[in-house]
Amino acid sequence: MVHSNLEKDDAINEVIVLISKVFKQALFTCKGKEYHLLSNKSGKVTIIQKEIAASKNDKLTHDREKQYIIRDNTVVPFLVELGVMNINGKVLNDKYDKFKQINRFIEFVDDVVDELDHSKTINIIDFGCGKSYLTFAIHYYLTEVKKYKVNIVGLDLKENVIRECNEVVKKYNMKGICFKVGDIKDYKEKQVDMVVTLHACDTATDYALYNAIRWNAKVILSVPCCQHEVNKQIKATKLDGLTEYGIIKERLSALITDVSRAELLQMNGYKTQLLEFIDMSHTPKNLLIRAIKKDKNINKNKYKKQLSDLKDEFNYEITLEK
Repeated sequence: MVHSNLEKDDAINEVIVLISKVFKQALFTCKGKEYHLLSNKSGKVTIIQKEIAASKNDKLTHDREKQYIIRDNTVVPFLVELGVMNINGKVLNDKYDKFKQINRFIEFVDDVVDELDHSKTINIIDFGCGKSYLTFAIHYYLTEVKKYKVNIVGLDLKENVIRECNEVVKKYNMKGICFKVGDIKDYKEKQVDMVVTLHACDTATDYALYNAIRWNAKVILSVPCCQHEVNKQIKATKLDGLTEYGIIKERLSALITDVSRAELLQMNGYKTQLLEFIDMSHTPKNLLIRAIKKDKNINKNKYKKQLSDLKDEFNYEITLEK
């Protein structure tokens, strides 16, 4: 792939060369129109023109700025408080990866927000919230951007982190968000609409998913972290080459763990996807489990068999199934 900025006459000459000698097809997008060029063996070019919807904000440069849900150069109090932005709303250079990660997660929330009942308060639990970048971001997006009523609880084992998060809530008089010290495994709640986990270590993710299923949560967004349980167990029955080498066994174990979780979610009525969370250059822990409660039109026996076949081949147990 090559990107070039050319003057008008140079661009015309370049296109003529490329369409006649290199490519047989080309697609050009302009304001309000799209042109599809087709070249046959004899050199004859056919042009198909199509009207497209134009936006007053359209930019035709290939280096146009990505439009994030949470914007750079816009003061967002919690991002200032957490050291992602300065007091003028400018994202700090060394925090830009974190800024992109936050926005990427909010995009996932935006994709599923219509699955939630907006006519009432939306109850959300963030297990293993840590410094709570995402917890605050979800609160900001749902309350400030979407104007929904929410009740968000961030849960973590670290008392000092929870204390600092609650101080931010108090400082900015945030409504519908609080932080508690607690263990994912033992947490009790009656009704939850969305369960979120970011890098809950090893089997903590399993307990978070288990609670979400038990509460019949409508949406689950989970980014797993280190995964040791399956790695300690797996031994291939026929494909033993996959478990012979340490680094391959480690990566395979992580994949098997998350596939198993996905199969179990499907078996419990959740339409489940395994998605790339953010580019590998920003974090190697980049897989996100997105599950939406559907109940109907899910072939549960299919996923039960797929899980059974995996376990038969690699001889392991997983906490979520237990």
